[in-house]
Amino acid sequence: MTRRLAEVAKKVGVSEATVSRVLNGKPGVSDATREAVLTALDVLGYERPTQLRGDRARLVGLVLPELQNPIFPAFAEVVGGALAQQGFTSVLCTRTVGGVSEADYVDLLLQQQVSGVVFAGGLYAQADASHGHYELLHERKLPTVLVNAAVQHLDFPQVSCDDVVAAEMALAHLRALGHERVGMVLGPKDHMPSRRKLETFQAEGGDPELVEHTMFSLEGGHAAAARLVKRGVTGVICASDLLALGTVRAARRAGLTVPADISVIGFDDSALMNCTEPPLTTVRQPIDAMGRAAVDLLVAQIDKAVVPADELLFEPELVVRASTARARG
Repeated sequence: MTRRLAEVAKKVGVSEATVSRVLNGKPGVSDATREAVLTALDVLGYERPTQLRGDRARLVGLVLPELQNPIFPAFAEVVGGALAQQGFTSVLCTRTVGGVSEADYVDLLLQQQVSGVVFAGGLYAQADASHGHYELLHERKLPTVLVNAAVQHLDFPQVSCDDVVAAEMALAHLRALGHERVGMVLGPKDHMPSRRKLETFQAEGGDPELVEHTMFSLEGGHAAAARLVKRGVTGVICASDLLALGTVRAARRAGLTVPADISVIGFDDSALMNCTEPPLTTVRQPIDAMGRAAVDLLVAQIDKAVVPADELLFEPELVVRASTARARG
């Protein structure tokens, strides 16, 4: 108990006596200090005293699929900063293969009495995945926001980049450069943002025979693009920057030059894409605006406002760099 008092007091910057008053529910402590002590308890992994467990912690779970793709650390930075401005502390939860699952994290966050959860790139975007943990959050009425397209039956507010506009921009850019055999490298077939991009591609006259699905990784992009290169594509639209970098590598392994022989477009405009060789043409997600909107929607729910389970669509931006060029005549 003494160790716990000392650790919490050090974390908050108050005396052990102040921490003791908070834990014992005694008066003489400001609301701000009380909240800080309770949040420190949560962050340090200590259980709240029984009489205080009914209070929600000033913690918000931020659940991400990975940190290797630079777009997710960038999103975490935006959301964490916006939450801090509202007086909340973000708890970063990253899925690991064969390790802690999204459902496990939800159980952990519920035990920690978090005030809400923001998901990005989660299983809600995969039609064939298990969604029981989202239904649990809905039953508990815990404020929740989903970032980027979700399956239809999940009744949560969403903040999404407009995949339709993204696909239209990329395809129009390549066609304006004279490319006729344009392919796509997308995520898994049940991935909702990839489905939206594919539907737009086909609606705009894209050839479904020039579409490959793969996992979101450099290696997945390489393998999928290698198949497209054999079919004679001169331009490739990818569902992430990592897939695009894998596509560039596949083209080079096939003895082709980017962009002289094949043009490549990514999606996200994640960190350092202007430093690759060649610098990557990509469709930029407005991460700053999307992250702040997600936090605003979450805090509104926490404050008991009525927030409709609608999808806010944010328009992307085509960033033209050196990985696209005119098709050879």
